[in-house]
Amino acid sequence: MLVDLKIKNYALIEKLELQPSPLLNIITGETGAGKSIMLGAIGLLLGNRADSKLLFNQDEKCVIEGSFNISEYKLEPFFEEEDLDFEPVSILRREISPSGKSRAFVNDTPVTLETIRKIGEQLMDIHSQHDTLLLGDPAYQLNILDLYAQNEDLRLEYGSAYRNYRKLEREFKDLEAQLAQSEKELDYNTYLLNELAEANLVADEQESHEVELKQLEHAEEIKLKLTQALQYLSESEFNASIALKDASHLLGQVTEYGENFQTLKERLDSCLIELVDISGELEDAERKTEADPQRAEQLQERLDLIYTLQRKHQVKTIEELLAIQAELETKVGSVHNLDAAISKTRKALEEALAEVEARAQALSQSRTSVFETFQNELHTLLFELGMPNARVVVEHKTSAPSPTGIDVVNILFSANKGAAPQTLSKAASGGEFSRLMLCVKYLLADKTALPTIIFDEIDTGISGEIAVKVGRMMQQMSHKHQLICISHLPQMAAQGDTHYFVYKEDRADRTISRIRQLSHEERVKEIAQMISGANPSENAFQSAKELLAISATS
Repeated sequence: MLVDLKIKNYALIEKLELQPSPLLNIITGETGAGKSIMLGAIGLLLGNRADSKLLFNQDEKCVIEGSFNISEYKLEPFFEEEDLDFEPVSILRREISPSGKSRAFVNDTPVTLETIRKIGEQLMDIHSQHDTLLLGDPAYQLNILDLYAQNEDLRLEYGSAYRNYRKLEREFKDLEAQLAQSEKELDYNTYLLNELAEANLVADEQESHEVELKQLEHAEEIKLKLTQALQYLSESEFNASIALKDASHLLGQVTEYGENFQTLKERLDSCLIELVDISGELEDAERKTEADPQRAEQLQERLDLIYTLQRKHQVKTIEELLAIQAELETKVGSVHNLDAAISKTRKALEEALAEVEARAQALSQSRTSVFETFQNELHTLLFELGMPNARVVVEHKTSAPSPTGIDVVNILFSANKGAAPQTLSKAASGGEFSRLMLCVKYLLADKTALPTIIFDEIDTGISGEIAVKVGRMMQQMSHKHQLICISHLPQMAAQGDTHYFVYKEDRADRTISRIRQLSHEERVKEIAQMISGANPSENAFQSAKELLAISATS
């Protein structure tokens, strides 16, 4: 329920604070004093779009803040889903800057307008003449019947089963689409895969083949150069090996004259050893180097195959070809796997549909079981509110499973004797519609935790004893739900647990709107003025006292 409401810098409101009673709060005042303005501000708090033109002072921001006790509303999952800290008393705040920029907060955490709207829907219900049109919406009517039948658990179970069914349905369709696409590509992918598999590619083979082919293509030149190098190193009359041996021998004759000569000789001997080793490898390489046209042809064919595959697949390495081969193996294999997956999903889908149908039937039976009681209770309440010939009929048919079940309902209404019940948009006037909506909410008050309800002039089109009965009905509702009622009728005003008065205050520069809680004496005067005008008679005062006394004992 609403614990505290603050409005600052909005329209005619410079600053306003309201701490309503948890029961029935009555708001009265002259036409144009600011009651509808206050509702507009509350609408902003609940997520309506903002307009900077409505700022009281165009140089300051507008702030609307509401503190709500939400401990019984079971909103913890919603707060968790929106990544918000849950507090038993939570604060919603809306700010509109002079530039028109709007910001919304929940417990000081910035949120989107959609988030504050979702929360607001569950905290406050502003009921006005225009809002009664909502009652004509079949989805809203179905929700009313579910609340009346206390179908929360059945609806949650159905909703879970339905979402699972739709999820499996989407998966099944996706798998079928994948299979159709895969089957289109299967032949081509299989051809590409076989081509790569038959190539029997080996990582790094391209580099080694290219080196070997290059050597075979230049075998004669290589052999000649190797022979010449061997001549210089070890086979000619004045080869390098003999020269190094002679030099080492000469250095050996002077080593006794200094350690540096010994060091130089050792280094020269090392060079000689390395030279002998190089000569041996050159000799081995020269011996193995032979022209082999057949081998060269084999290598060229292998490399041509590799180059062709690389061009075809637009890659440059064997590693990339092997990756493509693995991908093709997955695609080709997935066709067979998809068949198995489709079969498995089809079975799960059939089981899910059976679960949906069973849950839908249980929900439907619970709904239809309350139709008669719902109609009869509404007839009784409407009779008490001066509509003895009113009839309410719940028209029902079934459809394919939808997010709300298999039921399609339409509440038909007739206010006059002999008139066939029709859809609400055709059958009810504004006043009749309002009373019907009040009766519906009265029935629901015992069934669920309704949010704070604001009735905006629901008393339009009624008077006298009917107004007293409407007031009593709201008084009874307020024992379980917080109500705020804007009214022009003294019979209604007298029923309130708390009475607020909205009035204009004229300053030198402008008019502002204010609100104050009335004392008992002030209530008597205000109700007397509502009965007979600005200068009430003694009879009006006496009538006001009687209305308050009746309210206190009802």
